[in-house]
Amino acid sequence: MTIDPEQYAAQVAALVHELPADPELDRAADLFTKALTAGGVIQAFGSGHSEAVAMEIAGRAGGLVPTNRLALRDIVLYGDAPRAELDRYDLERDPAVARTILDLAPVQPHDLFVLISNSGVNGVVVELATLVKERGHDLVAITSRAHTEAVPSRHPSGRRLADLADVVLDNRAPYGDAVLPLPGGGAVGAVSTITSALLAQLVVTRTVRNLLDAGEIPPVYLSANVPEGDAHNLTLEARYAGRIRRGA
Repeated sequence: MTIDPEQYAAQVAALVHELPADPELDRAADLFTKALTAGGVIQAFGSGHSEAVAMEIAGRAGGLVPTNRLALRDIVLYGDAPRAELDRYDLERDPAVARTILDLAPVQPHDLFVLISNSGVNGVVVELATLVKERGHDLVAITSRAHTEAVPSRHPSGRRLADLADVVLDNRAPYGDAVLPLPGGGAVGAVSTITSALLAQLVVTRTVRNLLDAGEIPPVYLSANVPEGDAHNLTLEARYAGRIRRGA
């Protein structure tokens, strides 16, 4: 057995081709539009590699300005947890961390949450989803149906992220994430970051379309690396002072 990188590219290309047809994308965009029209902010969270997808949603060129990224390190940056807490191998499995992250966040009633987790079973993301719904927020999940349905939940309730979300976007990653089998077991060539990032961008672009169709000017970032970028972005960010973080 050998590894064929071209086969990896072909499998990713097939997933990229099929994802835009997911009807859940329009449902997610409608929730985004509802939140933004009401003056809300999109609160995005992911841990591990899923944080890269939260970064696709919050604070990037071509993306929506009223977005905020939540992260495990918030318990240190904005709370009083010691730096050593971030070295815990099981931090994302501890449900108690979720309440701290949420309590430290600049959240308002009309805010929408997007929680990203390929497995959808770890304690922090399931507890965060639970708290978000208890507090009355809409919730969009980006996860792998195949993986989350194949493993037990690590949350005391036994629930998974997909059980709690109003809309679930399936990133189509297989169980274990990687797609090219290795001799002797295991696999190489993960796809979840690519497909989840595409789902995030598809929702954002649909949301901007909704706003334009309603006659509104979408609050979209310019690249900070074009001459007028900083002035444009700072003007828009000022509308959400104290509600969006653009730090580490």
